[in-house]
Amino acid sequence: METKDTKKINWTICLECQGQGEILRGPSKRRLRAYREDLDEFEINENKSAAPEPPTGNMDICFGCNGSGLLESRNITTVNSTDYPHVAIIGGGIGGVALATACLHRGIPFTLYERDKTFDARSQGYGLTLQQASKAVKGLGIVSLRGGITSTKHVVHNSEGKIIGEWGLRKWEKEFLKKTSKRKNIHIARQSLRSAILEQLDDSDSLRWNHKLIDFTMNSRGSLDLNFDIDGKEEIEQADLIVGTDGIRSRVRELLIGEDGSPLRYLGCIVILGICPLDSLGEIESSLLDSETVFQTVNGHERIYMMPYDQDSIMWQLSFPMLESEAKKLSSRGAQAMKNEAMTRVQDWHSPIPQILAATKESKITGYPVYDRELLDPGLLQKEGITILGDAAHPMSPFKGQGANQALLDALSLARLISIECGPESNWREVGLRKSVLNEFEKEMTERTKSKVIDSAKAVDLLHSDAVLHEGDEPRGRGT
Repeated sequence: METKDTKKINWTICLECQGQGEILRGPSKRRLRAYREDLDEFEINENKSAAPEPPTGNMDICFGCNGSGLLESRNITTVNSTDYPHVAIIGGGIGGVALATACLHRGIPFTLYERDKTFDARSQGYGLTLQQASKAVKGLGIVSLRGGITSTKHVVHNSEGKIIGEWGLRKWEKEFLKKTSKRKNIHIARQSLRSAILEQLDDSDSLRWNHKLIDFTMNSRGSLDLNFDIDGKEEIEQADLIVGTDGIRSRVRELLIGEDGSPLRYLGCIVILGICPLDSLGEIESSLLDSETVFQTVNGHERIYMMPYDQDSIMWQLSFPMLESEAKKLSSRGAQAMKNEAMTRVQDWHSPIPQILAATKESKITGYPVYDRELLDPGLLQKEGITILGDAAHPMSPFKGQGANQALLDALSLARLISIECGPESNWREVGLRKSVLNEFEKEMTERTKSKVIDSAKAVDLLHSDAVLHEGDEPRGRGT
């Protein structure tokens, strides 16, 4: 994926695949031939108890749109308020803006409500790594990412600086890997990705800042009334579908499920993050600071992970086990206390780690205790016209880098289902959105994210244990 600026492009769905990016094609000739042979054998062999099952078709990439589900258009897609439900999206983080953009391309009416007053009102996280969601980004009409960096090397050290693991394109030096994008992860600032998605939402009337959700109720017409707090004043909005994309402490989830039914689960460690400009490091020379290398250092207890934040900065993430009460206390004491704690823990580690932490300004440091929740039971989400996605549905630790990736996939999945299941021939108003769309969406989402939540929780223990010190050219955090 390129990182240059491009002009704004209008998009519409690919009619060949109906915006899905994939097409159901018939079974291959080989599978059909094998089936016919099995069927012939069954018909002449009386000992066989059951006829062979006919082969099913396969979902293959749509060549018309190259799997994105979108095609360039001269005109902005017309909003179809006649056929589609009006979607109220609660929360303007990555998942929320992605869902809004996916609805925009399909003519699905929506309003995005964000409690912050402006885009930059508060920190929206540091850097993230796009893995399988790189495909989803293309499905959102983003053909280039300003500030996106592709790493070509990953190195693991012990605290003395000995390399105990190394992989990536520069390590393998195989020509076929240099030409493929399948194994390339894109590192980008969370706000840069959020901004790139938001740029497509020109219609200011569909984006409402400074709207804090209070509650929602079903009205007599079968739609939903949403009650918002706007600078102390209450305002009522209406929608056919409410989607909570409002993070790990989701208000929509709280109203749907309640905190007691699925409470936050502390994972036993704290994370401290910082961003350091490379020009703040003076004359320090290190091959690790080439803006193409991701490296981490481990000692069996503490672990620091560093990746390019942009071409001029590096992001670091230090994590270590800590009692929940102590983790809350440390994070509440602010950036200076967290910086002091971090520097104390890595003061004897190899260069350039102590220098990077020392050069990081307190204004660029934050930290938090790490939480997730038990796996979501779709049975808890049975209210008509309401669902959740992203961290609101399946929060997970940051150690597998899957939170934002899965939120993007959730958003695209939901918008595609609405587009298909709520078209002109649909009877969703009679049978309800839960039966038409939401049950299928939630089933797909929970099945896809189940292993991500479990593996992310396991990685907390593994990455902060002696097991991470094994020597081998492979990613850490893959233990069973």
